[in-house]
Amino acid sequence: MGNIATQTALKVADEVWIATALLHRDHPEAADFAVEEIVRRAEREGLHKPLRRGVYVHVIQHCVANRPPNPGRYRMLLETGPGRRRLFRKGDSYHPDREGAKITPEREDLPYGYNGLLSWYHEWSLAANNNALKEDPLLSLRGSGKGLWADEHADDYVRRLREGWE
Repeated sequence: MGNIATQTALKVADEVWIATALLHRDHPEAADFAVEEIVRRAEREGLHKPLRRGVYVHVIQHCVANRPPNPGRYRMLLETGPGRRRLFRKGDSYHPDREGAKITPEREDLPYGYNGLLSWYHEWSLAANNNALKEDPLLSLRGSGKGLWADEHADDYVRRLREGWE
């Protein structure tokens, strides 16, 4: 799919994001991917031929939000475990030195035929964040204590607990 104009303009970080997004889209059951899977997908996609050596280091370091920047400071991927990555989503933790860094490619920087990935990503990340809120064991307790003082005012409850204290 790659052409000369695409090859010269496409940033390595954007190529890594595209490859990872395609893996997520094609394998919705997978929570994350091995570094090698992302690199192979970038190579198979053929957006730049031959595959640039920088793709690997971007997957390992430059695009990884929760690693110290060195020097790349993108927030496009998240390290979920040793050698494992997934796309970064708003709400994920990241290294403070990556604050404000790029999360997705700009629409105009995507090669022809890949613009739909940004819409897909928006829906995917929104759905994932909503599911995370529903599944979080602590957040699921929200509101569970509403009835604790249903029969008495909080001040009366505290006063009753302190009865007999000296």
